Amino acid sequence: MARYKDSTCRLCRREGTKLFLKGDRCYSDKCAVARRSYPPGQHGQGRKKVSEYGLQLREKQKVRRIYGILERQFRNYFEKAERQKGVTGENLLILLERRLDNVVYRLGFADSRAEARTLVRHGHFLVNGRKVNIPSYLVRPGDTINVREKSQASPRFKEIAEAAAHRNVPAWLKADSSTLQGQVLALPTREQIDTPAQEHLIVELYSR
Repeated sequence: MARYKDSTCRLCRREGTKLFLKGDRCYSDKCAVARRSYPPGQHGQGRKKVSEYGLQLREKQKVRRIYGILERQFRNYFEKAERQKGVTGENLLILLERRLDNVVYRLGFADSRAEARTLVRHGHFLVNGRKVNIPSYLVRPGDTINVREKSQASPRFKEIAEAAAHRNVPAWLKADSSTLQGQVLALPTREQIDTPAQEHLIVELYSR
């Protein structure tokens, strides 16, 4: 499977906003966007006005990078969202939010979506009592997500439990940091998704 192996901070600089790809570092003075807000590369400070297509492309790339998925995956999510009832752009964001790696991150059980994806792949999480190691697994209302009992004893998950107690959890989720257990109360609404996205631009891009 293809993976991005370059500096993740370059992605934030390219999109001109914080994508929160590196956890606590994004909130510190070491954040690359805070230090150098222009795109990377020798022509980063001299870019010209972006076209309508360029704006649409950048919005799609930004959302894709926030959730850490590949182009083909993203296109598949869009096509699935298009087949559902309702607003296609909102359906797309809801599908992305339902990914298990994103839910683990939203519950505060990982510092970033990248870490959440790694922890899921290594089999540290149970969904409704069964081990799920597929980051793209889509959760449903009523699902329970918790860290395996053996994993809870590890130093990393002890750190996560301490940090999770101070994190805000979206209203569509419920988290218990003491037991490292979470529950999906309902599907998220657009108002409950804080991803900085103009999803209509993505719809316009794929509708060309």
